[in-house]
Amino acid sequence: MAMASSSSRNGAVRGGSMRPVSGSSNLRSSSFKSRIPSSSAPRRNSTSSASLADNGVPGRVRVAVRLRPRNADESVADADFADCVELQPELKRLKLRKNNWDTETYEFDDVLTEAASQKRVYQVVAKPVVESVLEGYNGTVMAYGQTGTGKTFTLGRLGDEDTAARGIMVRSMEDIIAGTSLDTDSVSVSYLQLYMETIQDLLDPSNDNIAIVEDPKTGDVSLPGATHVEIRNQQNFLELLQLGETHRVAANTKLNTESSRSHAILMVHVKRSVVENEDPVSTETENSSHFLRPSKPLVRRSKLVLVDLAGSERVHKSGSEGHMLEEAKSINLSLSALGKCINAIAENSPHVPLRDSKLTRLLRDSFGGTARTSLIVTIGPSPRHRGETTSTILFGQRAMKVENMLKIKEEFDYKSLSKKLEVQLDKVIAENERQLKAFDDDVERINRQAQNRISEVEKNFAEALEKEKLKCQMEYMESVKKLEEKLISSQRNHENGKRNGEVNGVVTASEFTRLKESLENEMRLRKAAEEEVSKIKSQSTLKTKSGEGEDAGISRLQKLLEDEAIQKKKLEEEVTILRSQLVQLTFEADQMRRCLDSGAPGNSFSGTDSLPSRHSQARESLNGQKAPFATLCEQVGLQKILQLLESDDANIRIHAVKVVANLAAEEANQEKIVEAGGLTSLLMLLRSYEDETVRRVAAGAIANLAMNEVSQQLIVDQGGISLLSLTAADAEDPQTLRMVAGAIANLCGNDKLQARLWSDGGIKALLGMVRCGHPDVLAQVARGIANFAKCESRATTQGVKSGRSLLIEDGALPWIVQHANDEAAPIRRHIELALCHLAQHEVNAKEMISGGALWELVRISKECSREDIRSLAHRTLSSSPVFRSEIRRLGIQF
Repeated sequence: MAMASSSSRNGAVRGGSMRPVSGSSNLRSSSFKSRIPSSSAPRRNSTSSASLADNGVPGRVRVAVRLRPRNADESVADADFADCVELQPELKRLKLRKNNWDTETYEFDDVLTEAASQKRVYQVVAKPVVESVLEGYNGTVMAYGQTGTGKTFTLGRLGDEDTAARGIMVRSMEDIIAGTSLDTDSVSVSYLQLYMETIQDLLDPSNDNIAIVEDPKTGDVSLPGATHVEIRNQQNFLELLQLGETHRVAANTKLNTESSRSHAILMVHVKRSVVENEDPVSTETENSSHFLRPSKPLVRRSKLVLVDLAGSERVHKSGSEGHMLEEAKSINLSLSALGKCINAIAENSPHVPLRDSKLTRLLRDSFGGTARTSLIVTIGPSPRHRGETTSTILFGQRAMKVENMLKIKEEFDYKSLSKKLEVQLDKVIAENERQLKAFDDDVERINRQAQNRISEVEKNFAEALEKEKLKCQMEYMESVKKLEEKLISSQRNHENGKRNGEVNGVVTASEFTRLKESLENEMRLRKAAEEEVSKIKSQSTLKTKSGEGEDAGISRLQKLLEDEAIQKKKLEEEVTILRSQLVQLTFEADQMRRCLDSGAPGNSFSGTDSLPSRHSQARESLNGQKAPFATLCEQVGLQKILQLLESDDANIRIHAVKVVANLAAEEANQEKIVEAGGLTSLLMLLRSYEDETVRRVAAGAIANLAMNEVSQQLIVDQGGISLLSLTAADAEDPQTLRMVAGAIANLCGNDKLQARLWSDGGIKALLGMVRCGHPDVLAQVARGIANFAKCESRATTQGVKSGRSLLIEDGALPWIVQHANDEAAPIRRHIELALCHLAQHEVNAKEMISGGALWELVRISKECSREDIRSLAHRTLSSSPVFRSEIRRLGIQF
């Protein structure tokens, strides 16, 4: 809530003029309302409101002048004199008569005559500010003028007897209560007075020394010790105003029978809940339909400050003496401090004396701050008070030049949002439970229907079976009955023939045979019928189990498909491996042949030696033809090769590491490998596997990638130095140690990684690998030390580093001196360079002299086979006072 500084007011439109001319036409305004688009609805668009809240909207202090009519004393005393002011309300001007023939013209935002009603004054001066407060802006309405000119009447009149006489305070609260909701919004007030530079609570007289608290970050001013009363209706507010007025200090002076001896300040705090809509978002389809994201609840906190300033007075006119004289001094001092602040802001002064008075501290947001401010200056018509009237008019003119930056004060309503989300969550849970119950009901209904159908089918099969059985039994009974009748008839005929002696009806043996066959045939038919019944029963049983059989068939089919997918994946891996093996063998054979032709020993990994000569040789050997590993990348795909690094098969993993190592030997492939995540995979292999072959080849690939500056930074950021150090400590194989030493040596050549290399143990890891004693390992160690010493020397020369060398700190000097004259040329050349770089700085000189490095430097300056190293050693010894002194002391010929 701090006043805006002079820098933030540059270029702002200023209004008003202190000259008695009409040239300040830019002050004219067709409306007293601000340029901010007002909206009474509590819902807003997020983009426009956020812009207003963050950037603010300029708004000049609006000033209106109100003329009090002559009182009884002035009507008698000034009966022969004209008014000292002449109002032109239609032109928003007033003329101040300096004498009978000379006048000065001033323009204001509004000019209110003595006939202007209280309602008119409120609508012109305060209503736009109240509307802004309801929208979320801070607002201030202040009355300024000579004592007895109607400030308290304009602002604090209660209107108990005549409602038309209600002042700005009462009417403002009416509009605020009408514009807020008792359910979602809250309105609270504090009523204070500034008396003799002490802030007192008019609602609690015992609270007579309230402290001002300022936020050190935002500069907002607050009064935590003041009484805050929540307002529920207009009657409650009127009772509070009456209570406060009874406690306000007033006195009888010559100018006013009830002169206010303190500044009254009414603070109205408004908290409103609003809803913010997000912008519409298009759906995934191409049609024109849109939907809105969920709304966000916001809380807008605004404050309306109504200030009834005590009247400025001249002691010889008011007749104040004794304690009233001290009161008048305090009032005039605070008003003078307010005028100085307004002058400083209006003139863009670099310093605004806000702390000269508590009044200016309380009003720091009203002038040059973020509040919308309206000022009404009250004047009298009497020519006896022309000086006070002139001072009041000039105060209003200066106030019109003050530009405020209006900002909405709002924040998310987390409580409301939490409550809303809880309600939504309960709805979702209830809906989920309802859907789950509906699903269970559907499942139960389907089960019942299935059981009913199965029961119906079983019943139909049972009825059909029973009917068939009855039919077969009836046919069987009919056949048996016919056979019995025939048998009885034949027996009867046979007995009659015997009895009568006649041979007419003799039954032959062939007829008995035929009857016997018929009986057996019937028995076979019965057996066939019984078998048919059994078959029907078995079909019924199979029918009921058909559902289970189908589920089992689907499961078997899914299992077969999964087995086929796994087999296909294995075949693809095998094909990839075979392709890479073919390319690997082709490359190795071609490289071996070229090495044999050139008389040099072969090496199965082109990327394992990081020396420039070896890389140039590899590039020359592949010149004129497409690299076989590049062809492999095109055929198989780099991503698939990197995926094989995580294979469970150890042989596949080892072969994939070899392929990546050879790909990394080509500078064109290094960036692609890093982008595809190959560096991370290689570091994971180095961390996770103890297989010597995997670690050796992975370290070689990392060494190749470490030649790229971007890759070097990634290796360090992903803990690569620590991993290489651990590998160097565990490994015993010379080739593995050579790869690790080559990777660290490449990192040592980066100026930006010196401190990190030393802190992560990279230098100690290099020195630890000399235990191997293998010439290739020692050559890489020497190269790393030379690179580190060179970068360290460069950093010291540029002033980036101070103190003795980190190599000496880690105890590298004895080994360097020991191998300075090594038989192997690569080791000797790198050690000689390292000694020269270490000797270039005086801070290392004493350590090098005591360690025997001086003798080696003298030898290098005389016997080194390389002219550049020999010259560097000679210059170093010549430029160092410590070395020259020691050489003279030892009597060395130099």
